[in-house]
Amino acid sequence: MALADPEISEIVVGEEEDTGTQIAPSIRLKAVPVTTGEEEEDTLLDLKAKLYRLDKKGNQSKERGAGTVKLLKHKVSGKVRLVMRQSKTLKICANHLVLPSISILEHARNEKSYVWHAADFSYGELKEELFCILFASIESEYFSERHHNCNILPGV
Repeated sequence: MALADPEISEIVVGEEEDTGTQIAPSIRLKAVPVTTGEEEEDTLLDLKAKLYRLDKKGNQSKERGAGTVKLLKHKVSGKVRLVMRQSKTLKICANHLVLPSISILEHARNEKSYVWHAADFSYGELKEELFCILFASIESEYFSERHHNCNILPGV
């Protein structure tokens, strides 16, 4: 086993040599205001979950995304909608109104998940979908309760 050479000085980790050169940015970017479409709405619910679309023909589930599900109430009209965005890309994976005709049922195999039918508009066209949402914890009861309360709100 070779011993370390005592003449070699120790290198300090984390220090960088300053050369004194300054690199100026080649392009100046202006701040751009970002609009999400949620500016005129109040958030009633904001939870993390994973959303699945259930295929009626093949009896399969296809993942729509994992992210934040929100119940948003419009300040003027009072309508409530469910919006879910994927975590990293913020792509909309669910966007539909919460109507009295929508009934949320607890999934038969998992107490942390719920199933419902809705006319979804997340991909730019109105399409009837069967959704399943899966929560990491028991927050699912809170989701079901808030969704039910939105159905009985006046003006919905």
